[in-house]
Amino acid sequence: MEHLFSTIFSLQLVSGETILLTAPMSLDGESDVTYRAPNLIRRIVSIFKNVRPGSDLTRFQLPPLFNMPKSQLQCYGETVYCVGNDMLSRCSKAESSLERFASVVAWSISTTRPLIFGVAPFNPILGETHHVSKGTLNVLLEQVSHHPPVSALHATDEKENIEMIWCQYPVPKFYGASVEAEVHGNRQLRLLKLGENYEMNSPRLLIRFLPVSSADWVGTVRIRCRETGLEAELCYRGSSFLGRRSNYRSIKGKIFESSSSKTIYEIDGHWDRTVSMKDINNGKLSIIYNAKEMLSGLKTPTVKDPKGVWPSESAVVWGEVSQGIMNKDWEKAKAAKTAIEEKEREGLRERKSRGETWVPKHFKLFSGKEGGWDCLPIQDLVPPAPIALPL
Repeated sequence: MEHLFSTIFSLQLVSGETILLTAPMSLDGESDVTYRAPNLIRRIVSIFKNVRPGSDLTRFQLPPLFNMPKSQLQCYGETVYCVGNDMLSRCSKAESSLERFASVVAWSISTTRPLIFGVAPFNPILGETHHVSKGTLNVLLEQVSHHPPVSALHATDEKENIEMIWCQYPVPKFYGASVEAEVHGNRQLRLLKLGENYEMNSPRLLIRFLPVSSADWVGTVRIRCRETGLEAELCYRGSSFLGRRSNYRSIKGKIFESSSSKTIYEIDGHWDRTVSMKDINNGKLSIIYNAKEMLSGLKTPTVKDPKGVWPSESAVVWGEVSQGIMNKDWEKAKAAKTAIEEKEREGLRERKSRGETWVPKHFKLFSGKEGGWDCLPIQDLVPPAPIALPL
């Protein structure tokens, strides 16, 4: 059996630790997937047999057999720095507010990536980081809380005057024949030179075991810019029980004025193919997103400065586990993962005994206005990273 991640960058640091980076999730990688755990459905059902329907799965740990060789932090980061064309620059360079808003909608769709049924990324440990650069775009993520699992992202591009701040945490629940994860939190894209702030949420993750196994993005994504008075609603649909291809990975929605709710554009298409925009006034149709152009041929990040890689970097934290998975050495992967989890539990016990609480290094974590959590970066700019995406 071949593994689903064939393109990797591996390096042993001076400290003796292994840093391992795998190819980003893309349309290419999805079609090349041939690895599946033996008797997959039966094994998954056996894992969940003692879990009650409706249970919160945030503390649930999967064995390495069901992990892909990368952390959830890396998956979040890839949606920002791994894209075929420079969609972010379009957002800032478009002349009119409508053009910019349509570009932001297209960029938001580009952050939707293929899922692989049967495998999931590692749950990031507390304090874990992921720091990568692509050209002048510098991206930094940190796991600022473990229970609940809150991930923070800060990205800056001085050349394009763009800033991103994300704070999100998935809440997965088991429903017998499926697992559904609602991604709480907020994503912000700021066009600094124009003084525009775009706020958006994330679609839900739906994993079905029966009657047909599938992993889909579903639900409604809302995008809003208060400065321009524009909003968008995008409805994501997954696979249907009837197997209708027309609905599979489809997106339907609209761009409208906040004040009057008047529709300006209708959005229609499929996030893994093309998405079009129709002008309500004149009926003109235009393609705003082409997944093949954006999510094909994505390159694997490489280490440019080994000495600058932090011990908390995802690719270092999970390097040995990932190596075991890539080599299908499940005993090695299990032992390495168990050691990481036990070290984290020990750290929690020590902090508890001293009456200390964890303080994130790169973000301030606080309660949001509507409950839940919110984050603010400590630094104004993200510094260039020792890991970079080849241009």
